[in-house]
Amino acid sequence: MVPPPPQMMPASGSGRGHLNLATSIRSLRLRNGLSQRQLAARMSVPRTYVSKIENEKATPTLSSLERLARALEVGVPDLLTGGERNRQEEVRELMEDPFVSEMLPFVNQLNGMQMSSILAQVRDLTVRPRRSA
Repeated sequence: MVPPPPQMMPASGSGRGHLNLATSIRSLRLRNGLSQRQLAARMSVPRTYVSKIENEKATPTLSSLERLARALEVGVPDLLTGGERNRQEEVRELMEDPFVSEMLPFVNQLNGMQMSSILAQVRDLTVRPRRSA
């Protein structure tokens, strides 16, 4: 009787959790309007290290995760979940803003093209904040 062939284990870094961590870090960095260089400076590490983490070429140590969290102004659990809790808190705070709450009834009156245009402009402002002169 021939034994079954050995099963290959996924290579380190190809696991789903690692992918989520890399995506989460990139997402939080962009949401904070930071370049890889700026995030690296906040962490006191080379920019290439941040790039390797985001591209799944390196797995951050616990110490690096703590520095990443501090640099991105989130908790370590938020790094693992993509900051979803913080996003919910941001939405709640945004809805409590008097200006936003006054505008909300008008948002439903926008057509698809108007909504898409406004969302693109807001995304542009939040992802790439304007630099002051």
